[in-house]
Amino acid sequence: MGSSNAAGEAGRLLLATDWSATPLGPMDRWPQALRIAASICLNSRFPMFVWWGPDAINIYNDAYIPMLGKRHPAAFGKPAHDSWSDIWAVVGAQHKAVMDTGEPTWNERVLLVMERNGFPEDTWFTWSYSPIHDDDGGIGGMFCAVTEETGRVLAERERDRLMREAQDAARTLRTWFDNAPGFVGLLRGPDFVFELVNEAYRQLVAHRRLEGLALLDALPELTSQGYFELLQQVYESGEPFVGRGARVVLQQAPGAAPEERFVDFLYQPVRDGSGAVVGIFVQGHDVTDQVQAAAALEEANQRKDEFLATLAHELRNPLAPIRQAARLARTSPDPQQQQWALNVVERQVGHMALLLDDLLDVSRISRGKLELRLAAVDLKAVVDSAVEMAAPLIESGGHRLDVQLPDHPVQLTVDPVRIAQVLTNLLSNAAKYTDPGGRIRLSAEEDGGWLRLRVRDNGIGLSPEHVDAIFGMFSQVTAAAERAQGGLGIGLALSRGLAALHGGSLEARSEGPGRGSEFTVSLPLPLPARASEPAAPAGEMAPAAASDAAHPRRILIADDNADALTTMTLLLEMEGHEVHGAADGEQALARAEALRPDIVILDIGMPRLSGHEVATRIRATEWGQHARLIALTGWGQAHDQERARAAGFDHHCTKPVDLGELLALLGPRP
Repeated sequence: MGSSNAAGEAGRLLLATDWSATPLGPMDRWPQALRIAASICLNSRFPMFVWWGPDAINIYNDAYIPMLGKRHPAAFGKPAHDSWSDIWAVVGAQHKAVMDTGEPTWNERVLLVMERNGFPEDTWFTWSYSPIHDDDGGIGGMFCAVTEETGRVLAERERDRLMREAQDAARTLRTWFDNAPGFVGLLRGPDFVFELVNEAYRQLVAHRRLEGLALLDALPELTSQGYFELLQQVYESGEPFVGRGARVVLQQAPGAAPEERFVDFLYQPVRDGSGAVVGIFVQGHDVTDQVQAAAALEEANQRKDEFLATLAHELRNPLAPIRQAARLARTSPDPQQQQWALNVVERQVGHMALLLDDLLDVSRISRGKLELRLAAVDLKAVVDSAVEMAAPLIESGGHRLDVQLPDHPVQLTVDPVRIAQVLTNLLSNAAKYTDPGGRIRLSAEEDGGWLRLRVRDNGIGLSPEHVDAIFGMFSQVTAAAERAQGGLGIGLALSRGLAALHGGSLEARSEGPGRGSEFTVSLPLPLPARASEPAAPAGEMAPAAASDAAHPRRILIADDNADALTTMTLLLEMEGHEVHGAADGEQALARAEALRPDIVILDIGMPRLSGHEVATRIRATEWGQHARLIALTGWGQAHDQERARAAGFDHHCTKPVDLGELLALLGPRP
């Protein structure tokens, strides 16, 4: 083995080792198979090693040194068991199996706990063990191609595996090729004729014939993509080339148009005994899925950032008038100004609540948790409700609204609030994205068992690529975003989800930018009959009769937010109730025991004792079994309601609660 084949630190160790003192003996007596395997190993930039003989004498290359840690350089030329005793139970058993049976192994992202740097650490490796046949045809040793994947596993455990296990082969070099991680090929001569390729390489190029053909004859689509020129550079300079995430256009199926792929690859020169470059060793991975996933993740992150910025903007906007109105209400002696300020606060708080409700509705739809309150209603009543809610925005834009409904009554079995919500959103969008003085038309027609509700405008319109994109979460196309008057970009996604829950659909159509848009809501007609007053959906607690709220009650309110506690106390006292307050869970429990109130309203996230703990302890008392317990909290998911029910609460209210709804809950315990 000449010095030209002994480059790098491992090569110097190879030449400096007294091999006559090892079971391998002097280098000039080594079998040809060992020489070839060691040459390929030492001249590759991919981590590789050879274990030869019964003692598994270790020969490795420079790329493998970082995986050894403090074991290097003592491991070079020594039995593998001495270096890898901590993981020998795994690798030793596989080595024995290869030597005994001649069958290669394949291990993908296997966890190995080792002490290569003086301390135990979790590491992950992908490797293959392939038998090396000696000059007599027996198995003289084992060849390993290995890559450490610790960083990738820790960063993205679910990453798709990079190759399909190749078929076993009979010959040593071919067996290694077919079981190497990723695609592998050997190109011969200046024309780069395919001499050997593995199954992964064939799969990459749609199983076309490769072996025996020159590169550009076998893969003509590579012409002008720069890969032939790179191969020439490596062939002439003798310097390897590493590519990361390189774009390549390849034919993926016979007769199909070429498709874009991305690959990580290595071009490694192959030398003959005199050191002359005679070919190129190609090794790599198809990383198209990873590149596309990274691009999708980047886009998702961008949309997330845009959404968070929009959310911050939309939630901050009402804060300024709320703060100013609160100061005016506190300082102005004019009762009319005070009332105006209070109206501002109430209106802006309602706007913030609607934003949060939209977010929660989208979340419930995506998880299949939103349930409809179906009722038999007249179409005109639903349309009138939607028009009433959208009227201020339509009027402020000076738009003309035409409503065209069938002459005869049309009965629907729907959730009227939700369908009105869909139509309101479509009418509001039409008003936002139409120039002042525009025309908006809402029409309805029966069509073969379906009701088609169409909202048409002569606004900014949509380009073909945006017709479906606008239904994505947090989606606002550029032209629309410039005209948006508030909102989180989730209205159309929410509306489509609500239509789907009714067994219908929501579609968009436009003849192009500047030519208006039309949105069509399709609902099946008729729907199966339902009870006119269905029970409350699972997870919600039905309110008590409103007429019971007029009876004065002894009420205990517990909330660690002093402002919330004081305002709620004053509001309930104004309704004629006897109200007592507590600032934390322990105080609430003590006062409840002393007062034995009719009603206990508890915040959940309180210090010392949570609302759930207080409720559970109250329910454990004799008097507490007859008290009415109401949870008042910012947590409003279905599992929060179930947890409140399990703790003993009668009702679960989400902040900010409407006072009328709360008063309706203050009736006698059923």
